[in-house]
Amino acid sequence: MKLGAFSISLNVKDIKASKKFYETLGFSVLAGDLEKNYLIMKNGNSLIGLFHGMFENNILTFNPGWDESGTTLESFDDIRDIQKHLKTNNISLVQETEESGTGPASLVLTDPDGNTILIDQHI
Repeated sequence: MKLGAFSISLNVKDIKASKKFYETLGFSVLAGDLEKNYLIMKNGNSLIGLFHGMFENNILTFNPGWDESGTTLESFDDIRDIQKHLKTNNISLVQETEESGTGPASLVLTDPDGNTILIDQHI
């Protein structure tokens, strides 16, 4: 199964302090808007999303159809196919996408330890 680019989305207390911290680690801003309280930071193939006040816990995020630079992949597994695979394998979903749709969609599940996983397709 091709899940696309991986990032961790962090719930941060002070986005400016977090931005400065991750820049010190070699990350730079790839996308986002500081005034809207979110930034996507990149260092090589590593992505970290910084989010202030948008969700309660940290989230593991996958983006079907994108690589680590947000470039559209030629070949990828559509989120609806991923959802069918998960359901066939008895993985409970917290949030599902419409199976008959096309294009952008998302779904949410949790791993056995309660970690939230977002699969978020933008294309």
